[in-house]
Amino acid sequence: MRHDKLERELNLLLLLAGNRGYTIEQICYKMNISRRNFYYYLEFFRDCGFIVEKVSNLYSIDRDSPFFRRLQERIDFTEDEIITIRRLLKATTRKNAITANLLRKLERLYDFKILADDELREQSARNVSALHKAIKFKRMVVIQRYNSPHSKTVKNRLVEPFLLMNNNNEVRCYEPQSMMNKTFKVSRMGKVEVLDDEWVNEGQHRMMYTDIFMFSSEEKHDVEMTLGPLSYNILKEEYPASKKYISKLPDNQWLLKLPICSYAGIGRFVLGLYDDICVKGDEGFLEYLKEKIENMKSHL
Repeated sequence: MRHDKLERELNLLLLLAGNRGYTIEQICYKMNISRRNFYYYLEFFRDCGFIVEKVSNLYSIDRDSPFFRRLQERIDFTEDEIITIRRLLKATTRKNAITANLLRKLERLYDFKILADDELREQSARNVSALHKAIKFKRMVVIQRYNSPHSKTVKNRLVEPFLLMNNNNEVRCYEPQSMMNKTFKVSRMGKVEVLDDEWVNEGQHRMMYTDIFMFSSEEKHDVEMTLGPLSYNILKEEYPASKKYISKLPDNQWLLKLPICSYAGIGRFVLGLYDDICVKGDEGFLEYLKEKIENMKSHL
């Protein structure tokens, strides 16, 4: 059917427009298509005006293609527009939950320290461009003069960047020296130097996931519980992204099966509405709740 073909074309487009290139074998495996169909799709993309790139044996689509530029112009705010929106929200005389929620969303998506400073904005753009290039061609980089609040140091960091995150405000990297995956903020970087050295630790790269409660981790856990009317409505209103994880049960109950990165966010929700929720698992979450309840008792 035509809609199935269109879905495959769109998924292939998203794959090729990501932060890295893929071999034909990888693409055919991921998309479950033949090499012949892959070449057919490539020709179709070129006819539509997309810039198809092949570097070594890796295929990708340039995100500077005219279609992407037009799409970005339609859905993105300019930097000046974002600063103006934030200023108006902060100045509004009517302080309510909607205003506060909009401000929190803007703070998560945009680094206003960079946006308000022309010099920082230009340096950040150069760094993001360098990181994108390194990810695409699987190159190592040196993040010069990285200011780390955790170690309270400013030093160069040799890393393998593999994922730009949070509207390009952060980058996920593997650091060979510490043998750890870490998330670096672009605003804390000096200059990003792309090296000729290729990745040597790709098998150690770990994605970073973020759950609906805005907790992040390299791993996800699935929790399951039944919700009553009160907890169901509060969860939907406060965390709209939860809707796709909820299914209706008889007797005015709902089943929630939710992937989470930390027990803290969902734990706070459950403990606040414990008499309207029945937790079924996982085992780790049940133990977390028991420990929390015991700690609460000891402080009464």
